Amino acid sequence: MIQPVNSPLSGHFLTKKMQVKDYLVSGRIFDLYYDASWDMLLTYPLPLDLENYYKSTAYKPHHHQNSSFTDRLYNWIRQRNYAYKYRLMKQYCPNMQSVLDYGTATGEFLIYLLKKNLMVSGVEPNETARSIANKFVDDNVKVSIDEIDEKFDVITLWHVLEHVKDIDKLIEKFQEQLNEKGILLVAVPNFKSFDARYYREFWAAYDVPRHLWHFSPLSIQKLFEKHHMKVIGQKPLYFDSFYVSLLSEQYKTGKKNWFKAFFTGLKSNWLARKTGNYSSLIYILQKT
Repeated sequence: MIQPVNSPLSGHFLTKKMQVKDYLVSGRIFDLYYDASWDMLLTYPLPLDLENYYKSTAYKPHHHQNSSFTDRLYNWIRQRNYAYKYRLMKQYCPNMQSVLDYGTATGEFLIYLLKKNLMVSGVEPNETARSIANKFVDDNVKVSIDEIDEKFDVITLWHVLEHVKDIDKLIEKFQEQLNEKGILLVAVPNFKSFDARYYREFWAAYDVPRHLWHFSPLSIQKLFEKHHMKVIGQKPLYFDSFYVSLLSEQYKTGKKNWFKAFFTGLKSNWLARKTGNYSSLIYILQKT
């Protein structure tokens, strides 16, 4: 008999959708369960030793790497995205002075913001990444958000929310630490995109079991409505479709397939011009 699985976010009964392999660390197979009412997926089961699934030099956000072309491509995309993210922050919060970056990894985005004369803080649970970040930002990166008392004009999560176990508790904390007219920016993969549908179980942005949740625009809307926050803007991360397609090709075929990955990413962005379903999306949110 199949054991019922309920979503801890919505409380709804979930149905098994597909199986996905952890290509990065363990090679283990995980199930994805679907919540039809919220249009989202849940990784199941969650391993008790989840932290061990981050202990790999192949997990790029926690390490400085520049040894391969893929590493250099990742770093190049990341640098271009910083300017784009900063423009969005200024667009929705023109008078911002303080920023909290949750899941700051090795701190490059905070370093970028410091050069814009902003007051910055970060949260990074991973000890290796946090120690790298704190060399550059005067030990303003903490292990937990509970160590931070200040309020902020802007709080950012760049591909972090999908990793968080207790999302409800975290959003409540953001409510407390966001200034009244402040904004929250959340970037997550979008499994409704063309590249996700094309690669299916090989789609690299499933990244099980590190990604616990897999969001669509509807699920983000419903999740934050629970906490009296509304989506006031939705913007694409254009480069993600190319990078994710490159990794997905490797998972699917064992080869990089640069040209095929490029054209799959390009097609995904082109089709998303009408649907809005880009490979990754940035949601801009405010308290209601």
